[in-house]
Amino acid sequence: MPIYEYTCSDCELTFELMRPISEADKEAPCPHCHNQARRIMSACVALSRNSSGETSRVSGTGTSCATCGASSCATCGH
Repeated sequence: MPIYEYTCSDCELTFELMRPISEADKEAPCPHCHNQARRIMSACVALSRNSSGETSRVSGTGTSCATCGASSCATCGH
């Protein structure tokens, strides 16, 4: 079952839920304040390891920020 990320607009808590795909877009109760939270797009980061074992971020070719998922690094400050 997939894991989805939700955020509560009332208390600003971000949390994850494991739910069926058929329930992915349904609002979820916030575990902190119990108000309804909406699903958000989860950000991911790809890492690469070189021959000496050091890791570094893999740069994406898209137009969004690889760090936070914003549409542009100009708006997020990364």
